[in-house]
Amino acid sequence: MTETTYEVNISRYFDAAPELVYRAFTDPEQLAQWFGPLMFVVPIDTVDVDVRPGGHWKLTMVGKDNPEWRAPINATFTEVVENQLIVGYETAESIPGIEDGTQMSLSIEFIPEGDGTRLELRQGPFPEQMREMSELGWSQSFYKLDALLATPAHFRNTPTDGDAS
Repeated sequence: MTETTYEVNISRYFDAAPELVYRAFTDPEQLAQWFGPLMFVVPIDTVDVDVRPGGHWKLTMVGKDNPEWRAPINATFTEVVENQLIVGYETAESIPGIEDGTQMSLSIEFIPEGDGTRLELRQGPFPEQMREMSELGWSQSFYKLDALLATPAHFRNTPTDGDAS
């Protein structure tokens, strides 16, 4: 049985310089603050980022209403250009609707546009029934990322000394 698959393509403008948007994708503390749909949190102790070709992006999304519902993300980077590009893949494991072992590619471009950044994201293949869920998940994540990027820089990371000034 052959099932039609789709690639998620999202183009999104952020009112922040490419290096700030890129950092939000590569800094574990920032990634934990914005990644995942609104009904999920990402505990900082689940985040491990190694930003280089052959490196990885590992984190676990945990359901806010049901902490037993956990969705691990384990991506491997194949190409990284600081402040410009992250390319990699995730191998499906226990993802409903996707055969275990299926590789899903991920490409994130950070393109300067005016005073901000045009982010171009491509991810897939996804079966039809997951396309809308994936697009909604990224859209909700980007809503949280907008809020983080609008936060003054000295508040973006968790203060270690209790001083937020």
